[in-house]
Amino acid sequence: MAIMVNQVGYEAYADSKKAVVSQPGIYVLKNTEGEVIWQGQAGEGVQDPLCGETLYPLDFGSAQETGMYYLESAAGERSDSFEIGWDVLAEVHNAMVKALYYQRCGCALEEEYAGPYTHGACHMADCQVYGEEGHSFEARGGWHDAGDYGRYITPGAVTVGHLLYAYKLYPQSFRELLNIPESGNQVPDVLNECRYELEWMLKMQRKDGGVYHKLTAWSHAPFVMPEEDLDTFYAYPVSSMAVADFCACMALAARAYDSVDKVFAWRMEAAAKLSWQWLEKNPDPVLFVNPQGSNTGEYGDSTDADERLWAAAEMMLLAARRGEDRQKYVAEIRRILATGLNVTDFGWTDVAGFAALAVLTDFRQNAGEEIQEIFCRQVLKEAQRLADLGTQNVFGMAMEPTDFCWGSSMVVTNRGILLALACEILQARINGMSQDQAQEAAARIARYQEVIQAQTDYLLGKNITGYSFVTGYGDHAYRHPHLRTTAADGIEKPMAGWVSGGPNGKPGDELAIREIPEGTPPMKCYLDREECYSLNEMTIYWNSSAVFVTAFLRSMASAG
Repeated sequence: MAIMVNQVGYEAYADSKKAVVSQPGIYVLKNTEGEVIWQGQAGEGVQDPLCGETLYPLDFGSAQETGMYYLESAAGERSDSFEIGWDVLAEVHNAMVKALYYQRCGCALEEEYAGPYTHGACHMADCQVYGEEGHSFEARGGWHDAGDYGRYITPGAVTVGHLLYAYKLYPQSFRELLNIPESGNQVPDVLNECRYELEWMLKMQRKDGGVYHKLTAWSHAPFVMPEEDLDTFYAYPVSSMAVADFCACMALAARAYDSVDKVFAWRMEAAAKLSWQWLEKNPDPVLFVNPQGSNTGEYGDSTDADERLWAAAEMMLLAARRGEDRQKYVAEIRRILATGLNVTDFGWTDVAGFAALAVLTDFRQNAGEEIQEIFCRQVLKEAQRLADLGTQNVFGMAMEPTDFCWGSSMVVTNRGILLALACEILQARINGMSQDQAQEAAARIARYQEVIQAQTDYLLGKNITGYSFVTGYGDHAYRHPHLRTTAADGIEKPMAGWVSGGPNGKPGDELAIREIPEGTPPMKCYLDREECYSLNEMTIYWNSSAVFVTAFLRSMASAG
């Protein structure tokens, strides 16, 4: 028996508030005093392809009084507790942004900001340039990327990209102070936190515009505190993926920071232009593979076309902002789109979705109508496919069984980003439509919002595992991320706000392979174990993707 709910909560204004239960029958909603607030019947059973069980939907949308609640079956089984309220995602949203502070490298984390999760300044020595004996430079700063202590350009650029676009589109979702060292400086804390990464990224650019692919030790550190990791760090060779992602990120950030720190914005603009020149001089892919014997994160790729597309889109917008000629960037966008490249993903492997964000949220339409429509058609077609997927499982999620891969939580949230972008497109066009077209567009927007909510409900506990996949949020939030600091700090609970990689139908670590029977339905392929890096690691870009989605939902709540 199970009653699966969003363990954080549901918006009071929402007409639909959905749970999933494992048995048919009558269910009641009770407040903390045990009083029955709502009673209703579970819907028809669904043989769910994601978890392999027959499950039943339960909608208690008519319950709108604010408070803390739980659902209870006729047999007396209770769900986890949850809130019905206003802006219920505010706290978890802010925690997912604040979590990035705990990954800061090159500085001490002080009790005033980190609470019990303090540590000394780490990785302070100059780094060595791999393959260039005697060449070293200072590269302190940035975020540790994941459960390890490496810092990587491509994931860092993607993380900043998620956050800056979320801030651009939904600034009202970033109004609270996060209690980081820069809080209160009259700059939104999401920009303060991104700047810590951006300052480090600038150090990774060479004088010729090339950008080192990553900064890591030769091998992953043991499970020690970061200041105890004293191995030599290396700047690994330049890759065109790193250069293009860096170029795109800097161009985007130059626009975002122009109103808060023009000098910093100018630095990033100059860096973006320098890396664009490198890309022009190096038109063929310069890919990256780890040197033999090195086992830190590779972040390799088979193509750099999507990275170059993102860079061209952001450089186009930067040029337009400065009144400069943008035609060479438009030509590059057109050239890459002509290859048939997919533009609907927002991960580190495929960043072309960021180009779609750039072009489709540009109200001046600098790319031109033809390019706008290419992006628009792809985004709206994929949005409808995802919405249709949501009718095929009881959780209402835009997921197929094969989508539960390593880092499936980012698949979940990136699809939320795509659907949010589709909502933005349709909303922007609705005033120019006929009445019938406008009604159809409004219905599609409502449907896409429903799927985004389902994706978020899943992340926060409405799933077959019973876990909330965000530390510190939910009665059964996961507690054992694959993260060196939480393993080594001697503190029972991890810092709040980290998104787990989540269920993986093809687990890749020894413990998960041993403990999860072959043939287990994909949503069930999860263990809350520190050793399970293929299920339970955290990364900065899984958090940032989730932040985008909660920013969108918070903007809906403020409108509601």
